[in-house]
Amino acid sequence: MERLIFEKESYDIRGSILDVYYEMGNGFLEAVYQECLEIEFELREIPFQSQKPISLEYKKRELKQKYIPDFICYNKIVVELKSVRKILPEHEAQLINYLKATKLKLGFLVNFSSFPKVDIRRFVN
Repeated sequence: MERLIFEKESYDIRGSILDVYYEMGNGFLEAVYQECLEIEFELREIPFQSQKPISLEYKKRELKQKYIPDFICYNKIVVELKSVRKILPEHEAQLINYLKATKLKLGFLVNFSSFPKVDIRRFVN
């Protein structure tokens, strides 16, 4: 059986997401979940950077435009939050592009507005 990459870290992140969802429910704005998850990560002592701008390059030249993922946890996992009726292909593409831009291997796309449970999708680069 093949092991998941960053298994313990993934478990901790998912647990944090579930706690926020159980406490807050669905339907709030993304910014509310962002703030709640920051608190939850701090309580669980999960190292994270919130909305850190990521530089992009084109033909070895840095662009003025930046990507700003919601979280980078443990310096190796991207966590992108949504509060939408349904995850769309463009949301998935956004996370995949964050993984490419950061050169990180693992990302979670989280939709807090799904019902009856939070939608957590795992992407490996």
